[in-house]
Amino acid sequence: MCRFLCYKGPPILLSELLYRPRHSLILQSYKATERVEPLNGDGFGIGWYVQEVSTIPCVFTSVTPAWSNKNLKNLAEHIRSECFFAHIRAASPGMAVSEANCHPFRYGTYLWMHNGGIAGFNRIRRKLRESLPDSLYEAIEGTTDSEHAFAVFLKMLGDTEKQASLREMANALILTIRELEAFVTEAQTSEASFYNFAVTDGLNVAAVRYVSDPALEPASLYCGSFNNFEGSYLGTEKRAVILASERLTEPKSNWKRVAPNHVLTISNQLEINVELVPIVRR
Repeated sequence: MCRFLCYKGPPILLSELLYRPRHSLILQSYKATERVEPLNGDGFGIGWYVQEVSTIPCVFTSVTPAWSNKNLKNLAEHIRSECFFAHIRAASPGMAVSEANCHPFRYGTYLWMHNGGIAGFNRIRRKLRESLPDSLYEAIEGTTDSEHAFAVFLKMLGDTEKQASLREMANALILTIRELEAFVTEAQTSEASFYNFAVTDGLNVAAVRYVSDPALEPASLYCGSFNNFEGSYLGTEKRAVILASERLTEPKSNWKRVAPNHVLTISNQLEINVELVPIVRR
């Protein structure tokens, strides 16, 4: 499984979160502490918004390990954004290591990333793709279950040209999981699916921490709300919200673990809401 983070708040240099915290995302690329395998070296990606320039996010991906990519470090020291996604990849068996398979994925104003896997994806891929409208079918560039899940989300969202509300984004996440679970159940796949999804349009953020088997623990996901992250890092007293697969800083009390099978939303005003996903795998 992978590691990711999402930032929403006043403009901040990407390096303040990618490199400087004690347990930064870059450190997690070779020393993750909440995975059995500590390496996440199968590429990385960052996506960020500069709303005064465009509502379309910019994305930079590479198949090199995040810990050794000089371009990432140089860019992170000069890019400032009020909303960005970052993802370090541990490719699932059989999934190609390619830029097309690196998160975050982009469609219009939306960014999407995933930590986990769809059980028996190879058995449901054809039916999943056939369920998509042509525009979303043709937009898929890679081979990952994650990008296909994104296409399902966009289908559930409906008209991607109009500004969706935060409630609509959260509901589309829930409908996405229901659809995926229906495909998996029909394929009689017994393995568990892990769906830690995060999506944003640059204004609002919706995320979910979910596993289909209630006897298992979902992949880790934490939320932190900070008035002044890591001392002077923000350069402001304004509040910021950070979602991360692993806690970036001490003390641990600054971070709250997202409850299993719950959706978390962050509004453009940085209001946080958490609610149970009404889904039970049968």
